[in-house]
Amino acid sequence: MKYFIIAGEASGDLHGSNLIKEIAKLDSNVIFKGVGGDLLKSQKVELLFGLDRLAFMGFYEVLKNLRIIRRNFKEIKQAILTFKPDVVLLIDYPGFNLRMAKWCKQNGFKVAYYISPTIWAWNEKRVEIVKKYVDIMLCILPFEKAFYEKHNYLNAHFVGHPLLDEEQDIKFEFDLKNKNIIALLPGSRKQELQNLLPVMLQTAQQFPNENFVITAISRLKDIYANNLPPNVSIVYDDMKGVLKNAKAAIVCSGTATLETALLHVPQVVVYKTSWLNYQIGKRLAKVRFISLPNLITNDKIVEELIQDDCNVESICDELKKLLAVSQSTFYSSLNSRIGERGASVKAANAVYELAR
Repeated sequence: MKYFIIAGEASGDLHGSNLIKEIAKLDSNVIFKGVGGDLLKSQKVELLFGLDRLAFMGFYEVLKNLRIIRRNFKEIKQAILTFKPDVVLLIDYPGFNLRMAKWCKQNGFKVAYYISPTIWAWNEKRVEIVKKYVDIMLCILPFEKAFYEKHNYLNAHFVGHPLLDEEQDIKFEFDLKNKNIIALLPGSRKQELQNLLPVMLQTAQQFPNENFVITAISRLKDIYANNLPPNVSIVYDDMKGVLKNAKAAIVCSGTATLETALLHVPQVVVYKTSWLNYQIGKRLAKVRFISLPNLITNDKIVEELIQDDCNVESICDELKKLLAVSQSTFYSSLNSRIGERGASVKAANAVYELAR
């Protein structure tokens, strides 16, 4: 059978690659096409184009790149019409993929959506789009299935979080005998790095006796500072290896907050965006928290420093507290709520049954 995949971000590329690896075990005649990154390509997905044409974040950035986004829609629609897939598999990336779901369904294609958009946080009205145009919604957070049921959508399935599976197979490249560093996770997008890396480096300068390590991405190598403080170093493409050696972490809000938690590293979550993005987002948000550990537990188990609170003084204060925390008990309430392993296998079975 034929599957067309749309993954617009690095995390979607990762989770999507693990999902289609499991689909291929179920379907010996499988053919994959789509858009995404190197990990999807490594699973023999024929890519129409890569992440460099998809990874925009924030309201202003989307407006600024409308021409490219319209071009992406046009090319993907034509590719789907030509390919005629049994299922269109949408992975996260809601601003783009919810619109694509509508078009796909209106043109007679089955739609599976893996990693639910956070409509419970921003705009509940978008649940109507899911109800009309998504055949199955595969949720990775434990409270999402109940959210959809509340809105009379019964095709949502909680499969567990895919990070739980990845933790079993971690291969650490970066390894220290003295596991005594502080990890800096400034994000995976250009805008995040530009907003957060300077304040993280200034924070590191306030702790001259501590060793800090930036978890960096090689495809964004030109953005990282050349003149780093003497107690700061960089490790490329091995975030989990860095976290394994960390006693604390300063983390950009996103999936990395949960990855940090699953490795039991105490963290402070930080986020800063443009004034316009923040003002719009603040008015739309309907949740108390932005980090996954807090959202899953519905409790403030990690500190969140957002926008004006994301400053050197506040981060230093929180980091001092973290260095005195026991790692073994920091995430006890999260461990009981996150769910079980096997997300990729469960999701693959659901997608395969839809295709059949």
